[in-house]
Amino acid sequence: MKLSIVTPSFNQCAYLRQTMASVLSQQQGGAGGEFDLEHLVIDGGSTDGTIDLLRSTAEPRVRWVSETDRGQAHAINKGLSLANGEVVAWLNSDDLYVDGALAAVAAVFASRPEARWLVGRCEIIDGGGRTIRRAVTRYKDSSLRRYSRRALLRENFISQPAVFWRRAFADQLAGSRPLLDESLHFAMDYDLWLRMGELSEPVLLDRVLARFRLHPASKSGGVNREQFDEQYRVADRYLGDDRVSRLAHRFNVAKIVWSYRVMRLIGL
Repeated sequence: MKLSIVTPSFNQCAYLRQTMASVLSQQQGGAGGEFDLEHLVIDGGSTDGTIDLLRSTAEPRVRWVSETDRGQAHAINKGLSLANGEVVAWLNSDDLYVDGALAAVAAVFASRPEARWLVGRCEIIDGGGRTIRRAVTRYKDSSLRRYSRRALLRENFISQPAVFWRRAFADQLAGSRPLLDESLHFAMDYDLWLRMGELSEPVLLDRVLARFRLHPASKSGGVNREQFDEQYRVADRYLGDDRVSRLAHRFNVAKIVWSYRVMRLIGL
């Protein structure tokens, strides 16, 4: 089995080296597992040393391009179109996989041919790699264990770095279109989960697979109202006549925004 990991990047050299190491180290040591691996880095024309880093990476498992793109979703779509793996995912250029994550993912897909997509757990770290916001992680883990698509329509509790899917499933889902909606700035992942969930429930892997880095320069670092409002607009595409879920999602947006504001005030 081959896994393809796509990493979109733009001026993230400060973290990209760690991200690449977390991917490539998955095949080292006793937990390497039986899988092949390719890492596709799709750079948007960085000027911060990223190109020098990529050029100096003498690693046959890494393929990269650097050219102007139309944003994160476009870069990911470009990488997915180049992927050769049976199982694919994307890992942003400041996030990390934990040791043994890809071996665990490959084992699930190998043993469960009916599995079309998989969701694991994810920790939150700061710019220095320290684990933060453990209460948020516990809340999302609890919601994930009680997964239903209706619950997902009310709130996005799936952590993007811990999601993997079969490429054939994505091809079926996308048809002749790009997989991710490039009109979305924040919620292209949430839109994908909802579309996948229409066709198949995910396999839930109850272990930490990834670490999401929250820092001031990241797109989600500000935890602003705009990103959650976009999530609501995405959910609204699929809610139909479910007024209860629509109200629940609006309530959850307010709850999350105020929770993050309080956490910032008390220094969490």
